[in-house]
Amino acid sequence: MSEELADFAAAVHDVPELRSVLRNPQLEPRAKVAVLDELLGGADPLVRNFLRLTAEKGRIGSIEEIAREFDRLMAREERRLNVELTTARELSDEEARDLLQQIEHASGRRIEATRSVDPNLIGGFVLQAGSMRVDASVRGRLDGLRQELVKGR
Repeated sequence: MSEELADFAAAVHDVPELRSVLRNPQLEPRAKVAVLDELLGGADPLVRNFLRLTAEKGRIGSIEEIAREFDRLMAREERRLNVELTTARELSDEEARDLLQQIEHASGRRIEATRSVDPNLIGGFVLQAGSMRVDASVRGRLDGLRQELVKGR
């Protein structure tokens, strides 16, 4: 259910017309349910019924936020941690796997990571997990040193 709900929320985000229809307060909930029925013909019955109920209760305009919260709750239940790993250079699959295994071991959770490259980091990595940020980059160390020098004056 989680993936289908996330896919639907992404579609709402990516299709401005759909988003405006679902968020339109002047459109009756029954009309929104009809739109959903057209779009969700082959969807999992549980997801389809959930989205229909959300529309009937006038909450379908918030489906993106609902899907994010659902994913957050599922991640907590599954002891899954979604992280964003930014490195100064492209890591090989083996290097990324080793680094993520170290994070899994330290956190005691299963890690799902998105990876990106930012050459401005110079070296090292930045790990973002929710509001927690670990900056182990050369750029971060240089910025920290610069701040210490400025404070020392």
